[in-house]
Amino acid sequence: MRDPAAFGPTTTTDEVLDDIDLTGRVALVTGGSSGLGRETARALAARGAEVILTARDVPKGEAVAADIRAATGAAVSVQDLELGSLASIRRFAERLLAAHPRIDLLVANAGVMACPYARTSDGFEMQFGSNHLGHFLAVCSLAPALLRSGAARVVSLSSRGHHIAPVDFDDLGFERRPYDKWQAYGQAKTANVLFAVGLERRLGARGVHALAVHPGAIVTELGRHLQAEDMEYLRSRARGMQFKTVEQGAATSCFAATAPELAGRGGLYLEDCHVAAIDDAPEAPEGVKSYALDPANAERLWEVSERLVGERFAFA
Repeated sequence: MRDPAAFGPTTTTDEVLDDIDLTGRVALVTGGSSGLGRETARALAARGAEVILTARDVPKGEAVAADIRAATGAAVSVQDLELGSLASIRRFAERLLAAHPRIDLLVANAGVMACPYARTSDGFEMQFGSNHLGHFLAVCSLAPALLRSGAARVVSLSSRGHHIAPVDFDDLGFERRPYDKWQAYGQAKTANVLFAVGLERRLGARGVHALAVHPGAIVTELGRHLQAEDMEYLRSRARGMQFKTVEQGAATSCFAATAPELAGRGGLYLEDCHVAAIDDAPEAPEGVKSYALDPANAERLWEVSERLVGERFAFA
């Protein structure tokens, strides 16, 4: 029997979803071919959801989908998606809307962390471009399917890394300052929270609620670019934070996507399967920074994002 009051850092996906019936619900998980995305997809499928997972490596995604189907008996399909390409995102959204007119749960899980300086195919700094702009365009393009649900949730994977930096609206692409991979990561993770705030303002009253989550520290392919000095940097900032298993790391995403306790709520930041408090203390070991929930910052980011992707979203 699930007991939300007892949920915390060691809670697993299956504990979060115990007694949750997702039969008839359609869930989309980006970056579902490994790590947290794979576990999120498996856990949702195990509770009866039809799951669509995205992957850049489609054969790898198909192998994961086959494993989940065999383990759960659920319907699991794969869609090709490259979040670093606006053209790829638009093709993906068109295909998905044609095949799935309704989406109930969308977990924006895919991402890149602390990579060397690079640009997306459209010229955006890679971490901001993939982690934020890619999901911004994908989710907004899929809004018609979310609205048809009547009670949809969008989960945006942020990180405690948002403590590192707010969004620098004067230099999003590190054109005026030297590139710092951790500042870029922090900026992108702050943008993930602000996107949830902006989406909630636009769609919350119409039944689509958006939440951002910090999954915790987990060893996955997300850390493929990390060197020994990067791990030292993370340990210096962790201030007692313990590493989680993948099942524990994906639990907060599953909680945000399904918990009855969160019905009708959005524009929030969650960690360890609970809503986090604002804490602006410089050495705060947890919580969310006020700049990441600031409505003015969210509106400014939304306007900038629409300009950068070249599309305005009225959500008719």
